[in-house]
Amino acid sequence: MKIHNPFCSTRVNLAGRAALLLSLLVALAAGPVSAQQELLDDPETYEKQHFESRCGVVQFEPDFINRIDINNDGIVDAVVNEGAIVCDGDRGPDCTEEGCPYNFYLQAKEGGYFMIATAQMYGYEFVQRFGNMVFVLKMHPRYCERTDSEPCEMTVRVRGTKFLTISRK
Repeated sequence: MKIHNPFCSTRVNLAGRAALLLSLLVALAAGPVSAQQELLDDPETYEKQHFESRCGVVQFEPDFINRIDINNDGIVDAVVNEGAIVCDGDRGPDCTEEGCPYNFYLQAKEGGYFMIATAQMYGYEFVQRFGNMVFVLKMHPRYCERTDSEPCEMTVRVRGTKFLTISRK
């Protein structure tokens, strides 16, 4: 059985090769696709602009943003609490029975911030355990695979750009 491969043929198939070359040039001209986020100058400004465009009248409470080093790298990061927003008279417009959205931003060494996580939760404590700062996230009981009404307390550490669960209760 003889298999014909048009790309290795001894016959010159100029139209096919020209089409292949053209498609390769178009692909190369488009450049690589980047999945990286664009760095934000300041997450507080970014989040405030979002809600100012979304709401007619908006108020930001003092606990709207907390600037802390969440991944123990010595650089101050940011946590935004969307429950501390009053949008057109509605406190925490995206809050549900499972809590309010919290957005976690890391500050890059070269400057600028990027979001690493969003969590729907009731709140958190930032405490020191075994020499590292960790979050104790207070969340809906279903996140601890429970059906009672007591909030789930999930202890997590941020290492690099990842949340690592230490314990749940």
